[in-house]
Amino acid sequence: MQTEQIVSSLLESNTFVAKKSGECLIVDAGATPDQVAQKVGNDKVMGLLLTHGHYDHCFYTLEITKKFGCKIFASKKIVENLTDPAKNYGETFKIEDFSNFVFLEDKQEFSLGEFEISATLLPGHSKCSMGYLIDGTFFAGDVLFGQGIGRTDLYGGDKHEMLQSLITIQNSIAFNILASGHGEMSTAEKQKRNLNLFIRFLSR
Repeated sequence: MQTEQIVSSLLESNTFVAKKSGECLIVDAGATPDQVAQKVGNDKVMGLLLTHGHYDHCFYTLEITKKFGCKIFASKKIVENLTDPAKNYGETFKIEDFSNFVFLEDKQEFSLGEFEISATLLPGHSKCSMGYLIDGTFFAGDVLFGQGIGRTDLYGGDKHEMLQSLITIQNSIAFNILASGHGEMSTAEKQKRNLNLFIRFLSR
């Protein structure tokens, strides 16, 4: 699987296009439809996966899925954020039509074309934070970064839930590559120290 990274103009959030055998998945929607189309090329888009409901990761959700004719996959907890600008931090941004959404449960495994996907609910940065393990690449949203972890002081954030989510990542998600919601991609080897450090910090 080949993963293409787009750094958006919305708080420099990442949108990813994962490509395999002429098909692709889009992860998060902070990049414009035209930016995404450049990475998609002639591949068939199988779906858009949202890691959580903050505006910088969801702003172009409806435009992207309209352009590519695909479904949107996310935790069912995302509705609270997307319907309220005060909770997604997008000033006036909100989504009210969820007819094209497929809501996922914690630890749900499913297939989209050639892609086998494992979705895990990872609260701490937000109640709706969900990570996706696909072919050894872990799309973590704003839970885990290359050199840090997500904020826990925003709406729905909780440091105790973040601690449990980091423990879940450390013990239960066997990834090789980390693709975070901001910053550069990282490796599982580099994340061993990062996870240990922040698990100790949050355990104090």
